[in-house]
Order: sequence, then structure tokens, then C-alpha cells
Amino acid sequence: MKKSLFLYLFIIAVLMNLFTYKYFTSKEAAEPKTESGTAETKVDSVSSNANLTYDDDVFSLENNDRAQNYLFETAKINDIPAFSEKVKQALLAYNDSPEGNKYVDQVKMGEQKFIINSMKILNHRWIIANYSNGELWGEVLLKYFVEDNGTISFEVMNSYLYAASLN
Repeated sequence: MKKSLFLYLFIIAVLMNLFTYKYFTSKEAAEPKTESGTAETKVDSVSSNANLTYDDDVFSLENNDRAQNYLFETAKINDIPAFSEKVKQALLAYNDSPEGNKYVDQVKMGEQKFIINSMKILNHRWIIANYSNGELWGEVLLKYFVEDNGTISFEVMNSYLYAASLN
């Protein structure tokens, strides 16, 4: 009886060891290795960030060949970065007005005037910009034109002023 008890205990111990070994080997095979897993994660995040940057740059004058060709054919503009800076400075010059920038499509409210904070030139015709008076914020979509004499004129297509926050 003592002999068969030890035999049963030995068989149970062997089976437990076998199941434990099988469990840990299958668990290890199912999990990716941490060293190569981090490398793959880094590569994936870098490529996804590159895709996001590419998607953002699709709507920019610097990466739009058709818009650049249009500007070259109609206004003989070759230097796109210099032209972009000229357009930005022309629009920001209206911030100096005592009533605020007239292209934000908002009248002065209180003491603070509305001015354009930042903008992005989307193509040969459109600009998107955000503006504020320090308390209220908004966005505006503008059309711009290059006149024959080289000056730049603007036209408001649409504007949106966000509601004041309750903070």
C-alpha cells in the first residue's frame, strides 16, 4: 500500500511538471519578445507619424504641384517659400489696425481687438487661419488673390467664432 501511494504521488508530480512546462512554453510562444516587440512598435509609430505628417502636408502650398504650377503660369512666381511668407506678412499686417484684423469677419468686442494668430496656406487660392481677442477664439477660411501689380488681396469665405468657455 505504501508502495502504490508513492507511485501515485510520483505520477501526479510528473503530470504536474509536464502541464507546467507545456503552459509556460505555450505562453512564451504566444507573447512577442520584448526586445523585438519594442523595435517593431517603434517602427510602427515612426511610420504612422510619417503618414500623419504626409496627410497634413497634402494640404499645403509647398507640397501641391498643381497650385505651384498655377502660380508660376499666372503670376510667374518661382520661389514658393518666399511667396508664402509674403502672403502671411500681408495678412498679418492687418493685425496692426486699431479695430483689429478686418479679415477675421468679427467686429471689435470690448477693449480687445481680434487678430490672426496663425495660418496655413492650403493652395494657390485658400488660407485657413485662427484668430482671437484673448478671450474668444475663432477660425476663418480666406480666399486670396495675386493682383497684376504683385499685391495680394483677401476675401472672407467663411468664419466661425467659438462660444465662450465657462472656465
